[in-house]
Amino acid sequence: MRGMRPTIAAALAGIACAAVAVATAQLAAAAVDPGSAPVAAIGAAVVDAVPEPVKEFAIRTFGEYDKLALLAGIGTVIAALAAATGVAARRRPWTGYAVLALLGGAGAAAALARPAASPSWALPSLVGAACGAGVLAMLLRERSDGSAAPGRAVDRRGVLIALGGAGLAGAAGWRLTGTSDLEDARAAVDLPAPVDVGPAGAGLDVDGLTPYLTPNADFYRVDTALVLPRLLPEDYRLRITGRVANPMELSYRDLLDRGLVEREITISCVSNEVGGNLAGNARWLGVPLAGLLAEAGPEPGADQVVSRSADGWTAGTPTAVCTDGRDALVAVGMNGRPLPLEHGFPVRMIVPGLYGYVSATKWLVEIELSSFADFDAYWVRRDWDAQAPVKTFSRIDTPKPLATVPAGPVTVAGVAWAQRRGIARVEVRADGGPWNEAELAPVIGEDTWRQWKWTWDAAPGRRTLEVRATDGDGAVQTSERAAPFPNGATGWHSIVLNAE
Repeated sequence: MRGMRPTIAAALAGIACAAVAVATAQLAAAAVDPGSAPVAAIGAAVVDAVPEPVKEFAIRTFGEYDKLALLAGIGTVIAALAAATGVAARRRPWTGYAVLALLGGAGAAAALARPAASPSWALPSLVGAACGAGVLAMLLRERSDGSAAPGRAVDRRGVLIALGGAGLAGAAGWRLTGTSDLEDARAAVDLPAPVDVGPAGAGLDVDGLTPYLTPNADFYRVDTALVLPRLLPEDYRLRITGRVANPMELSYRDLLDRGLVEREITISCVSNEVGGNLAGNARWLGVPLAGLLAEAGPEPGADQVVSRSADGWTAGTPTAVCTDGRDALVAVGMNGRPLPLEHGFPVRMIVPGLYGYVSATKWLVEIELSSFADFDAYWVRRDWDAQAPVKTFSRIDTPKPLATVPAGPVTVAGVAWAQRRGIARVEVRADGGPWNEAELAPVIGEDTWRQWKWTWDAAPGRRTLEVRATDGDGAVQTSERAAPFPNGATGWHSIVLNAE
C-alpha cells in the first residue's frame, strides 16, 4: 500500500474497521444466538419494514435468492458508509467513533426488537462496535514525521493486518453460527413408519414438465428468516396454549410416538405471480392437527389458530379449517425424510387449501387458540387478507416462453391446482382460437396439483398459447389479471413462442 493516495488509504482503513466490527460481532453472536448478529438483525428489521411493492419486486426479481440479495445490499451499504467514514475520520477522528457508536446502537436495537430476543442479544453489536473503535484508534495515528500534511497518518500495514484478522474472525463466526450441528441432528432422526398412508399419485412423462412430486432440493422457499432458527430435536417443545381447556406441551419424541399419517399435499405462496413457480407438491408425514386441537379443547369463540415460529413469525388459520376433516398436519417429514432445515426442521404446519402465509408455519413452536378479533398475524398486520383460500391456478411448463419449436405436432404441458376443490378440466388455446381440452394425469384427491398435456398442431410463425382450468365445483378460472396482494394473483397464463 506504499505510495497509495491518503484518501484511498483512509477509505480502506474505514472498511477495515467495519470489517472487524462485523466479524467480531458475528463471532460474539455464536455465544448468544445467530439471529443477534447485527447484519442478520438489521436485515430482519428491513424485511419487517419494507413496503409491500418492494417485497413483491424482490420476490419476483430474485426468487429464492431474495435474502442473499438483501444481505449483499446491506454489505454494500456498510462498505460504502465505512469508506466515507474512514475518509472523514482521517481529519476528524471523532466522526469515526460516532458512526461506529451509531451502527452499534442500531444493530443492538434491531436485535432486541426481534420477537425471540433476550437482553444478551444486544452484546454482539456492542462488542463489534467497540472492537471497530479500537482498530480505528490504531489505524489513524498522530503524525510523527513532522509533516505539515493535513489529517492523521494511516497505518497502511495495519489496514492489511486488520482486514486479514477480520477475515479470520468472520470465518470463525460463520462456522460457529452455521448449521452443521443441525444437519447432523437431522441425519440422526429415524422417522417411524406412518400408521395411515394416503394414496400415491402418478405423473405424466413429458420432457420439461414439472415433476408430480417436487424434490426437496427444488421445493420453493419463501419466508422471513435470514438466519435459520436453531431447534435441536432433543430440546424441541411444542406448546398448545391460549383459549383451550387443556394446555399441552409436546416434545419431538411425543410427536413421533403419536401415530403419524402421510399425505400428498400441494402448497403455494400467495406471492406467486401468474405463471410463477412458488408452489410445490410433496408427501408430508405428520400428526393430524385436528386430533391435537381436540385434546386441547378449544373454548367458545376461539376461531383462530395462531401458529408461531421459533423466530417469532406468526400465521393465523381459521380453527374451523383445521378441524373440518382436511389433512391439516403438524408435519415432521417431507418426501420420506425429516424436514429439510430450510423447510422447517424439526416441525412445521401444513394446512391444505390456504396460502402459506396463513397456514404453513415453519420451525413451529407454539399453537395458540385465539380469535381473529383479538390478534392479527404477521402478514395480516401488513394488510394482507386474514383468510386466504388458494385460487384456481394453471401454468404452462413446456414449451418455454420465447422458445422455438418445430412446426407440426408439439406437446404442451403443465400443472394446475385448486386445493380443496380439485381440478376437473384444463383447456389450452392458440392465438385466441377455440379452447381445447387437455389430457389430465390421474387424480388421488383434491389437495394436490394435477399435471396436464395437450398435442398442438403448430403452424409456422409467432404464436401465443393460453391455459385455463376448471375446478371441481365447476368454476372456470378467471381471466382477470390481479396482482398477488392482498390475497393471491389471478389470470390466465400465456406464453409467446415461435414455430418454424
